[in-house]
Amino acid sequence: MTRGAKGAAALSAIALIAVAGCTSGTPDENETNDSSAFTTREVTDGKTEFVVVTNPGDGPVLSYGADSGIELLTEEVDGKKLAFKDMNANGSLDTWEDWRETAQDRAAALSEELTVEQIAGLMLFSSHERSQADGLTDAQKEYLKDSRLRNVLHAGPSDVQATVTWANAMQAYTESLATADEPYIPVNFASDPRSTAGSGGYNAEGADISRWPSNLGLAATFDTQHMDAFAEMSSAEYRALGITTALSPQIDLATEPRWLRVGGTFGEDVDQNTELAASYVKGYQGTTGQDGWGPESVNSMIKHWAGDGPGEGGRESHTDVGKYGVYPGDNFDAHTKAFLGSLDSAAVMTAYSIALDGNGEPLFGERVGTAYDDARMNLLRKDNNYQGVVVTDWSVTTSVTDPDAKLGTAWGAGDLTVDQRHYEILKTGHDMFGGNNAIEPVLAAHALWQADFEAGVNEIDADSRFRESGARILTMFFNPGLYENAYLDLDESKKVLASDDKIEAGYSAQLDSVVMLKNDGETISASDAAAWKDKTVYIPRNYNTGFDGAFGPGEYVEGEGIDVEVAKEFFAEVVTDEAVTDADGKVTSYTAPDLSEVDLVLVGMDSPDSGSNFTKAGRDATTGEWYPLSLQYRPYTADGANVRQTSISGDILADGSRENRSYFGKTSRIANESDLDAFDRAVAAIEASGQDIPVVTVLKAINPVVPAEFESRSDAIVVGFGTSDKALIEVALGLYEPQGRLPMQFPKDMDTVEAQLEDVAKDMTPYTDAAGNAYDYGFGLNYSGPITD
Repeated sequence: MTRGAKGAAALSAIALIAVAGCTSGTPDENETNDSSAFTTREVTDGKTEFVVVTNPGDGPVLSYGADSGIELLTEEVDGKKLAFKDMNANGSLDTWEDWRETAQDRAAALSEELTVEQIAGLMLFSSHERSQADGLTDAQKEYLKDSRLRNVLHAGPSDVQATVTWANAMQAYTESLATADEPYIPVNFASDPRSTAGSGGYNAEGADISRWPSNLGLAATFDTQHMDAFAEMSSAEYRALGITTALSPQIDLATEPRWLRVGGTFGEDVDQNTELAASYVKGYQGTTGQDGWGPESVNSMIKHWAGDGPGEGGRESHTDVGKYGVYPGDNFDAHTKAFLGSLDSAAVMTAYSIALDGNGEPLFGERVGTAYDDARMNLLRKDNNYQGVVVTDWSVTTSVTDPDAKLGTAWGAGDLTVDQRHYEILKTGHDMFGGNNAIEPVLAAHALWQADFEAGVNEIDADSRFRESGARILTMFFNPGLYENAYLDLDESKKVLASDDKIEAGYSAQLDSVVMLKNDGETISASDAAAWKDKTVYIPRNYNTGFDGAFGPGEYVEGEGIDVEVAKEFFAEVVTDEAVTDADGKVTSYTAPDLSEVDLVLVGMDSPDSGSNFTKAGRDATTGEWYPLSLQYRPYTADGANVRQTSISGDILADGSRENRSYFGKTSRIANESDLDAFDRAVAAIEASGQDIPVVTVLKAINPVVPAEFESRSDAIVVGFGTSDKALIEVALGLYEPQGRLPMQFPKDMDTVEAQLEDVAKDMTPYTDAAGNAYDYGFGLNYSGPITD
């Protein structure tokens, strides 16, 4: 029997038993078993049958497929009969099978038993799986079997029935693949953030989960208790969906207000960012009522080392347009602070971008993305001794110059082969390849490593290097107890997901995150719901033309700026515009209704939309012309004194010169200028009515906005960061006193945006409204005036 010293001291008796039938009730994994022996029960989700074993005391719950052939090993310790799974059918309790050993020791022991092919499969992180309702597909079976892939990205809806049955089927299939030569490895499901109530980056569909503000919204509460609650509750929901790794939090410091991913960050303040990141990691990797890892714990993957926020002009590094991050303020260290404050995270995802100094030269000597950058990786691995898993962001082993490549982010490594890219990434200290389903390039990297080892280039042989990564990656499996309990009880998952306490806590955080920027003449004051039940509200309509991107043409979206069905919960009547459309269903004109009987106008507006990660925002795909991203709705021509006429970033051309990516003299492109048209139409309709009707602007923000286009004509302004329309309406009607404050400056104009440095926080002149309030970091109003604590 293979055991650690600690485990050997506790061993008193061991026996093999085969479990059949059901005994002693149906406890779930969060209940305790006060008897002196483990109990078993058979469970089915309607498609997959499995056995659940509940150990006495604080022993973990175990599960395994009913047809898996797995048997139990038992020990009697201090009068209690404990169960362990014999996952390699050798009749012995090996170190990696013993749940009393540390995750690190178990992972190290198992990595020595895996084949190189299995470890290569562990190094893969799947592409997005978006349709769990399809069940376990042949394509998924293929990569699970042939590529030995075991890290699967769940990018579909939060549908508990579809997810649980899919996840259980996949876990049962991987059990069936275990042999005497290739030990069992379960599936580690992962997810991007999926709990945001409103706009604000990636967000999964489905009602089977509680809803919270975006990261930016949680920052706007200025209350870490909301973050603590979010992390504790949402991680429990992740586990109820079978998700054991969170591709979050995104802790890039949002020092560039135009950056297309600001909505997923904690804002621009480095200390707040560091504090919230630490709270997030602690909450996700903990379990309620326990110290350390437990059945509600989820591996946290902080991203994107070493900070991907300072894209020049706000351009985004998912495409060639934004592949450069610039540091004209020499402020690189601030962008690493939150990461260095959360190095207890199980994993780190690295950034796409190439880092340049203010002169356009590589910040660390190499003109490559982080995946290929020894200096940035040495700072993490060597200088700060990070021992967790390091994962590339998705598609960094693909170049845009590769044949048939839709997406590729191998910045600075386009001249390498795919095999060489995998090898170079392993040499920087990475363990895993995001978005890769094929094992062949990883095995090729193994061969390249070994060849260089034999030539005296590498200090260790390829097998040792692979087992080093294998041990790290397996720790992510052992941390949350995947080897003990990989299956999901559908009934128990339904109890956990979107439970009343979680929905209430999420909605409370939404309310506290809403920021009131303006409240002229106490337009918004304490009220109750009954006061609005006989009132009529006008909500204008608007549209967004969308932008063409890597996944197809832009989507045209049209409708009321605030959800009418939600508004009807508060008002007796909701009126809106009449629209004239063309043959393609696109609006050619709107006509506002008669407002003579209207009591309130609510204008819903989204942040000015310059595009998304995959639209190559900032460069015309046809002409190659560079143009500015903007924080205002109306066209902005970048011809001011602060606009760079020579860009910091740019490719090195064939003649040795540097490409100029300046957008000087060019004009912005905003897909939702119609939002401001809607505001103007509402103001004009009020004037036409001759009535004194208050206008409340309801801004749904994913980054800072220049308020000059609408502030002076708004009686009140409320801002939500990833909140629901219901929460915004409650605050706008005075049903809840606003508590939120700005997690970023709102700029005076685009000139101050051009003057600020992409890597430096709080260096804009904030907008000052008619009441003399500056919309600076930390500003927000309650009924008494500016919030001061």
